[in-house]
Amino acid sequence: MSKILNRTTSGGRWRKRPDGPDKVGGRLEYLTDMTVPGMLVGRVLRSSHPHARIRSINTAKALGLAGVRAVITHQDVPGLNRFGIAFPHQPVFCSDVARYMGDAIAAVAADSDDIAEQALRLIEVDYEPLPVLSDPALALNGDAPLLHEDGNLLHRSEYKSGSPDEGFAKCTHIIENTYFTPRQMHTYMETEGGLFIPEANGNLTVYSATQHGLMDRMQLSRILAKAENEIRVISSPIGGSFGGKDELNVQPYGALLALKTGQPVRIHNSRMESIRAGLKRHPMRITMKTGIDAEGKLIAHRVHVLSDTGAYATLGAEVLNFAVEHVIGPYLYEHVEVEGVSVYTNNGVSGEFRGFGGNQAIFALEGQMDRLADAIGMDPWEFRALNLRRSGDPGPLGQPIVQTDGAKQVWEALANSALWKEKQICIGTASSSDEPWIRTGIGAAITMHGAGLGYGIPDPAGGIIRLASDGKIEAVFGYEEFGQGLIATLEQMLMEQFGFAPEDIRIIIGDTDVVPDSGSSTASRATSMMWMALKRLHPDVNAALKASAAAIAGEAADRLTVGAGGIWKDGQLLLTYGELAAKHEGEPISCSTTFSYPTTSEKRVGAHFLYTYAAAAVKVEVNTLTGRVRVVDQYQAIAAGPVANPQGYLGQIEGGGAMALGFTLSEDAVMDTGSRYRTLNMDTYLVPTIADQSDVTVEAIEDLPEGDSYGPRGVGEIGSVTLAPAICAAVYEAVGIRVQKLPIEPEMIQQMPFLTEEAVSKDDQQTEYQHG
Repeated sequence: MSKILNRTTSGGRWRKRPDGPDKVGGRLEYLTDMTVPGMLVGRVLRSSHPHARIRSINTAKALGLAGVRAVITHQDVPGLNRFGIAFPHQPVFCSDVARYMGDAIAAVAADSDDIAEQALRLIEVDYEPLPVLSDPALALNGDAPLLHEDGNLLHRSEYKSGSPDEGFAKCTHIIENTYFTPRQMHTYMETEGGLFIPEANGNLTVYSATQHGLMDRMQLSRILAKAENEIRVISSPIGGSFGGKDELNVQPYGALLALKTGQPVRIHNSRMESIRAGLKRHPMRITMKTGIDAEGKLIAHRVHVLSDTGAYATLGAEVLNFAVEHVIGPYLYEHVEVEGVSVYTNNGVSGEFRGFGGNQAIFALEGQMDRLADAIGMDPWEFRALNLRRSGDPGPLGQPIVQTDGAKQVWEALANSALWKEKQICIGTASSSDEPWIRTGIGAAITMHGAGLGYGIPDPAGGIIRLASDGKIEAVFGYEEFGQGLIATLEQMLMEQFGFAPEDIRIIIGDTDVVPDSGSSTASRATSMMWMALKRLHPDVNAALKASAAAIAGEAADRLTVGAGGIWKDGQLLLTYGELAAKHEGEPISCSTTFSYPTTSEKRVGAHFLYTYAAAAVKVEVNTLTGRVRVVDQYQAIAAGPVANPQGYLGQIEGGGAMALGFTLSEDAVMDTGSRYRTLNMDTYLVPTIADQSDVTVEAIEDLPEGDSYGPRGVGEIGSVTLAPAICAAVYEAVGIRVQKLPIEPEMIQQMPFLTEEAVSKDDQQTEYQHG
């Protein structure tokens, strides 16, 4: 079953999200909006050099400034002077070497912003500049200076099946290309920050944005040498994350300063500091050699991925694993060989970002498929059908996966879409006789995108449903609301699975003192895990509520039903939830479940088990005079199982598509060869706005095989994955230029004045843009 998803087709299931009015009305208080009386201002001193030895740090002058309450360095970290989700690698404060411009050297707490800024300028740091490594390829040379004791290679990931050399020997056509992707910024509206309050009993309360409060608490416990139960992390709501706040950012500094001064401390990064110190999408160089036989069947595929992880690991190894899996993608080959390396440089730190390496991989892979189809003179979409994985086939790494017809379904949906059918009549044509320099094209791409953290990585899930003393049904989960609509989706599932009314429900999230470990709000996993948790909880919750009502009312439990407002009998409300809570005797009604995200049986770290499938088509207008590309229409087919929340689902795909527009057409946090950001603020970094957003048609394919127990797949990332290669394919259709490097710069596709263009054949115009 599939349908074009919009307000009309969703009918009564289309609901206003409960946190929506306060957000659009500007009334919602984000964590960085919080203030308390007597709070201090925290600031962090960042390195003046991308690579330098630290000879000494003198804080005496800063400490002597009136209004300064504390100045701290690495010597003030009582526990582990490191942090990181996968393994603690990044220093809280540098002690001997600074490895990028975002490295923290010291931090101050002061009475005001001005005093704090003045204090930073009074901290004296004696640096010895060291050679800078800005090119990840050069960082692997034997004579390159070592950025870490164990070398400049963070991680190597390999996969091989068959004999690629023998495969290439049999190929009729071979395409080899190198693709380059940018250092994209998350550009959340709320930059990193928070409020840190030392409590009278010695505990610490942290109000700071994160995607996994319990993981933050564990890391802060190690840094502060303080028991986890003495730290409370409150982590919702958040003004955007997209992966960028999964790692600690300001939390160590706010926590240390608050405990040092005994006063609340507020830290909020400026946009410039957020750019300097914050995570970015991994820039990748992906080289592909792919061969087909005379009929167009894929024979051999060899890939090398070079990923710039910057100064520290964060999730660079995990992102690389994901990219290695997804450069194989939804296609079958006789022979495959992939090697990926993630390399340290003195550039800004790369980390988790929506799509998790899949966006880079699919841009390259789908570009390769278009070139192969072109080489054999086959329609690119038919070429994909010839080589696509189908139900019954293993995953990209040969691993067992949950089987669906998702790849075939999204392929067929796109082939039948109005936008794709329009392709046949607009290839390379001028959109208007009045503007012959505007040329139009339609392109498409397809992907399968893994959800969850993958095999071998702890991926817990769970939740609690209980009846509170005031009669509210409380849903308690360890997730965070960072704009993705998690609250709305959970509320809708509670209504539809349990029969509760919206006013019956109280959702409790984002507080480590009260929530269970539901795992991280990442990897397109939260909706799927909430759905599975509610399925597990439903029988027990239902039985407990009816048993209590039966005992109170003297009725048989099997004649009662749980519904809106309370417990019902024969169509009449028997007891409200408030009455039930007031009269209930014995232990409070509370049901919980714990489980883990399902994983493949293949023992390969990071290999996925559940996939969402997507196909995207876009129509572009290319201004051949200015070189600007404008997406004027967009279609996305998504096979992710049942739609849990129509508005949220549509919002994720539209929002992901908007983020992909920036990835493709404008966004790159440029660094110079000295590992210093040229992009210092949003005035030199162009993010798409609503003015750049085209019409978006989303077709949701909801059916799953009978008996599939996994329910909805995540859609948080997949809307951002396929758009880049689809746009590049459309640009080629419009002007005959293949793009290998993102974002598409105007000079890549500017052409000679249209008045002389008629004398140039399309074949003559076809150009492969090479990376300069």
